[in-house]
Amino acid sequence: MAEAPTLKVRDLQTHFFTKDGVAKAVDGVSFTVARGEIMGLVGESGSGKSVTGFSIIGLVDPPGRVVGGEILFNGEDLRRAEEERLRDLRGNRIAMIFQDPMMTLNPVLRIDTQMTETILAHERVDRETARARARDALGQVGIPAPEERLKAYPHQFSGGMRQRVAIAIALLNRPELIIADEPTTALDVTIQAQILHEVQKLCRQTGTALIWITHDLAVVAGLADHLCVMYAGRMVETGRVDDVIDRPLHPYTHGLIGSVPSQNRRGRRLTQIPGMTPSLLSLPVGCAFRARCDRADHACRAAPPVTEPLAGRGIRCFHPRLGTPDEAAGEAAGEGAP
Repeated sequence: MAEAPTLKVRDLQTHFFTKDGVAKAVDGVSFTVARGEIMGLVGESGSGKSVTGFSIIGLVDPPGRVVGGEILFNGEDLRRAEEERLRDLRGNRIAMIFQDPMMTLNPVLRIDTQMTETILAHERVDRETARARARDALGQVGIPAPEERLKAYPHQFSGGMRQRVAIAIALLNRPELIIADEPTTALDVTIQAQILHEVQKLCRQTGTALIWITHDLAVVAGLADHLCVMYAGRMVETGRVDDVIDRPLHPYTHGLIGSVPSQNRRGRRLTQIPGMTPSLLSLPVGCAFRARCDRADHACRAAPPVTEPLAGRGIRCFHPRLGTPDEAAGEAAGEGAP
């Protein structure tokens, strides 16, 4: 019998009930993350990536709430779990790395106190053992003189150093699932590469499942196994990372990849996606991307279902780019018909 996935999300719906209307921040999202697998969750700001992560771990604040779907963690539906059960899971079996490290760090406590208490809250070990693990975790994320740094307060660190401490705290208990919300945005490329290497090694060695939320395709290209592309609260394309990046099917994914400088020939203007992400309070009828899409027609006034035009590739589009990679490149350069 096949091993159950670490996380299975089915038809997740998270809405925000405001005085101006209902914003469907996450609207029918489904995906699976297996043991030891790294899933990249990408999209523009406002696409629903972070809200998806907060929904999984039960941290959506009013006026938002999860209104539908299932969040199965090792078969247990977290939507039905009591708050006490969720507190037991957070920081132990499920960890989240926030984009803002001060959402993790207490400004009035020393780093050693915060890190050792994270361990002692979930494990019966002595303080010296906990402190040694905390010191080693700081070293893992590239903090020099970790023994001395344990005695410091958060305000004595730079923003990038604070983020590294937050990442170290997430790794402390070797969780079964890590949700990382753009955690390396404030870090220089050398430290970023070191942290990506460490989390990749953790996943391979311990079977930790990882969701890496980002707008940076260059990061997930070398990190993730699978890629999920979100737009206006919905998944628009899924597949193995190499397949999606080498041959994007959805026009939105194609635009995202075309806007990466390394994907463009020298001297050619960067590809741009026209317009902006629509307001979640007033989404257009049918396909939410049609106002920005050069392939849209009357069929796009209906909501496209999820189909699988190629093996292992899920897509929400009536007009996917199903030509060869060379033909797709010709279209992008204006050599083919839309």
